[in-house]
Amino acid sequence: MLNVGIVGATGYTGEKIVDILLKHPQVRISYVCAKIEKAQELSEIFPKFLGKVDLVCDNLNVEKAIKSCDLVFLAVPHKISMEIAPMFLKADKIVIDLSADYRLKNIEEYKTWYGLAHKDKKNIENAIYGLPELYRERIKQAKLIANPGCYPTAAILALAPALTSEIVDTNSIIIDAKSGATGAGRKASLDFFFSEINENLKAYKINEHQHMPEINQFLSILASKKINAVFVPHLIPMNRGILETIYVKLNKAKSENDIITLYKRFYKTEPFVRVYDAGKVPQTRNVLDTNCCDIGLKVDKNKKLLFIVAAIDNLMKGAASQAVQNMNIVYGFKEDTGLK
Repeated sequence: MLNVGIVGATGYTGEKIVDILLKHPQVRISYVCAKIEKAQELSEIFPKFLGKVDLVCDNLNVEKAIKSCDLVFLAVPHKISMEIAPMFLKADKIVIDLSADYRLKNIEEYKTWYGLAHKDKKNIENAIYGLPELYRERIKQAKLIANPGCYPTAAILALAPALTSEIVDTNSIIIDAKSGATGAGRKASLDFFFSEINENLKAYKINEHQHMPEINQFLSILASKKINAVFVPHLIPMNRGILETIYVKLNKAKSENDIITLYKRFYKTEPFVRVYDAGKVPQTRNVLDTNCCDIGLKVDKNKKLLFIVAAIDNLMKGAASQAVQNMNIVYGFKEDTGLK
């Protein structure tokens, strides 16, 4: 039985990891903690865990966590993981970090986008990007996994087949992304009050969102050239879900059916990527509470334009369930264990 700890168990993502692991037959939740005013049983904070989790949630005690766990999920805000991950790694624990602290290989970019010099340059080099569909073999050997961001997960999976087959103009990528409010985390902020979100739709951080360097870094690797995609995120008045509509010019004449066939071949062995038939596009309701990324494709022959629509649940494939998928890969469990 694998002993697992969750640091940040009271956030949306941490709570979801607990949900998933309670259904995992090969895992025991052995430690939970969060930034909290007073120690409480997790079932007091979340009554749905009554009779399922009897652990006390308190502020982080690294020594106790190390003694209790084989693996830890760091479901914490950016800038915190780099402070605590080295201690777990030094104790030979597997770390799956759900923040952005180990995603960017260029530490100057991290400072530019997150406003702070990185404090753990040593482990950045060894961190493996946790997108299983592209990096499964490397994840198998990983000690530190940088779980992808929600927007980048959808964007990279949506564009990977087109970029690796060299059928699109890499200078023409426009990503129009929309996310539910849980993507910002569980925090008190005027921007996320019900009265601010309800009956409203807004664009924010236009072409300056902190996920942009992550998207561009991995799209550039796939294309073997520098990519700077246009990225416009929007906040939509619902709790969960991401829908991205991506516009990119074709540099080769390809029919819609040809491109759909290309995508289906690319993902034919991937259980969590579903490519739609012609004439169908994903909706967020179709991926809610799943680890799936659904992809639909449309071609405008006259304009030589490819439309790619991708949908994920931001708390699942965009965070918690993808982290558990990575854990399954590291420990050789069946990849969909706990995720069906």
